[in-house]
Amino acid sequence: MIQILTRLLNIKLPKGQSAFLWGPRKTGKTTFIRSAFPESLRYDLLQTDIFLEFVKRPFLLREQLLAVASQRLTAPVIIDEVQKVPQLLDEVHWLIENKGLQFILCGSSARKLKRGKANLLGGRAWRYEMYPLVSAEVADLDLLRALNRGMIPLHYMQAEYHKSLQAYVQDYLKEEVFDEGLTRNIPAFSRFFDAMGYSHGELTNYAKLARDCGVDAKTVKEYYHILVDTLLGMMIEPFKKRRDRNVIIRAGKFYLFDVGVAGAITQRRIPQEKGEQFGRAFEHFILMELLAHRVYRDLNYDVNFWRTKSGLEVDFIIGHGEVAIEVKGTSRIDNTDLRPLKTFIQEYRPARAFVVCNEAAARLHEDIRILPWRDFLKMLWNGEVIS
Repeated sequence: MIQILTRLLNIKLPKGQSAFLWGPRKTGKTTFIRSAFPESLRYDLLQTDIFLEFVKRPFLLREQLLAVASQRLTAPVIIDEVQKVPQLLDEVHWLIENKGLQFILCGSSARKLKRGKANLLGGRAWRYEMYPLVSAEVADLDLLRALNRGMIPLHYMQAEYHKSLQAYVQDYLKEEVFDEGLTRNIPAFSRFFDAMGYSHGELTNYAKLARDCGVDAKTVKEYYHILVDTLLGMMIEPFKKRRDRNVIIRAGKFYLFDVGVAGAITQRRIPQEKGEQFGRAFEHFILMELLAHRVYRDLNYDVNFWRTKSGLEVDFIIGHGEVAIEVKGTSRIDNTDLRPLKTFIQEYRPARAFVVCNEAAARLHEDIRILPWRDFLKMLWNGEVIS
């Protein structure tokens, strides 16, 4: 039996206000919208008949809604997978301006809309994002389960998650990139996708990836842009509050939107809470909590990393240097583990510094809070890390 989860996303629209809701496939957008707006009329462009009807004649949306009784239009009209028919946005614009209708426009990719110079409604629609599950939405979260399965709701809860994850990677790649015509060189992009998985979460080396894929570095950069625009991942940039020749300020790190999807690409299996693979996945998991937190709490703080050319590194710097966070997949933190964080504190004086780890109990070392991961995430969602 699939568990019904209460999501932290909260869409509250004043009268006359519309919204875009973006998020990767299967993160729960449709389920959330149905629950939050049960009275809404809904058009699902994944349904072939509706898709073909609106592709040929987008004006039908306007004509159909003009024929609906006004009492049925007090709730926002939902259009799911709106990027599939960008021409509908002109009709939506007209209906907002001339009839005062509200819309929630859901999608898994804005790239096709941007590339086709579609009408993005000029500020008439607020932007919301749906992420995979976060710890605050799951009772008694199982860490190894989360790292192996990922936090896409169905994958986390489903017994046959292996097959679902593999199908997701293959189908999503096909549907979002190939079927939408976002790249013409399918073999090269497929090679890039596999190579990217193995360099996931590391400093991005465009030249090396280009050699591996048989394309130039400019094309590799464009492939990363495709993944970001299709919401498959994000590039985390280095922290550069002040210019310092000893600090890396150019090369970013790319992370996929879900730790389970990242593991599926490289066929990763994590049997226990230790080791290099566990540490990399654990860091990715904490990052996704931070990214969802800044959106769901409407804080929009920056998330960066800090690394020196000598190899000292702090995993996450948030809020323009206000908070420094080091993630360690170990049950024992020693002074060597604290050296990068201490160096950053001396240089930049953050308000708070944390080590998130697997130790059994919280402790304070000088100005550094060393926390079990559950304690840190509880503090994060309670507004005690950054607010």
